[in-house]
Amino acid sequence: MTLKVLVVDDSGFFRRRVTDIINADGRMEVVGVAEHGRQAIELNESLKPDVITMDYEMPVMDGITAVRHIMSSRPVPVLMFSSLTFEGARVTLDAIDAGAVDFLPKNFDAIARNSEQIRRLLTDKIEAVARSRQSPVPAKPAPRPATTSGTRLKGIELIVIGTSTGGPAALQTVFRSIPADFRVPIIIVQHMPASFTTAFAERLNNLSGLSVKEAADGDAIRPGCVYVAPGGMQLMVDRRAGGSIHIRESDERINYRPSVDIAFASAAKHYGGHSLGIVLTGMGADGKEGARLIKEAGGHIWTQDEATSVIYGMPMSVNRAGLSDAVLALSDVGPKLASDVR
Repeated sequence: MTLKVLVVDDSGFFRRRVTDIINADGRMEVVGVAEHGRQAIELNESLKPDVITMDYEMPVMDGITAVRHIMSSRPVPVLMFSSLTFEGARVTLDAIDAGAVDFLPKNFDAIARNSEQIRRLLTDKIEAVARSRQSPVPAKPAPRPATTSGTRLKGIELIVIGTSTGGPAALQTVFRSIPADFRVPIIIVQHMPASFTTAFAERLNNLSGLSVKEAADGDAIRPGCVYVAPGGMQLMVDRRAGGSIHIRESDERINYRPSVDIAFASAAKHYGGHSLGIVLTGMGADGKEGARLIKEAGGHIWTQDEATSVIYGMPMSVNRAGLSDAVLALSDVGPKLASDVR
């Protein structure tokens, strides 16, 4: 079945190039284009697309406002285009809060070249977004007790959470449920560009009772603190001298920067049975091999369930490998951390 796509952007050049790329892929076709958010809302109702690509800065009505209207009237998966700036990151995170599934950097030069890599990235993202489940962040989540059985985990000294598509909204849900007196340090590995992780750490810090920052090389790992792996780099930990973080340039052959596998492997080596790895929503299988190493070292692994994952890729790969100790609904992750981790 061919995916129907609505392209929304105030730039005629960008609309044409994106349309050409999409229509050249046999899996999808552009059924309409819009120049602003209000037009997008109208075309969403009349054309009934399967996916919408959305710019955020447009006349008449901006992309975020349009996403909110779309999610309240005829919800459809939305892929945002974003500028690679700090402000662009904040706006994109607002769009994800409003209900957008994922984002891509808006790069006019790359779109103009229309390279095979750009074509594949865009069309694969659209296909993945089409399979997603809408998961906007609730304003006031109502945590419920975790439904999985199990014993409390004693002696946990480090928690590493890995996620990708759907992760920003999922992590906000989790951290709203973790009490301010939670003392076990947490590392977050979220697939994001370098310009986004500072803004994301700031957002988590504002909604959480814990202290959240973008990790820097040499940071001491302290109780009650949360460290977001910087985009474009790799994060590793060292348990010696009380625990510290090391940030390194990434090998170009590694697909994910930051990589959940690398952070998990580091936790397995230095924290072993004192580590807990959590794999949330995301495309692909990053985290599976790292989860295996944590388990072999005596540590523990939790994964998000299929029903509440925006994209059930990363947690599925861990579950199918038999590596998960607990499969949790998203709303259960924070409460289970609060009740079970000591």
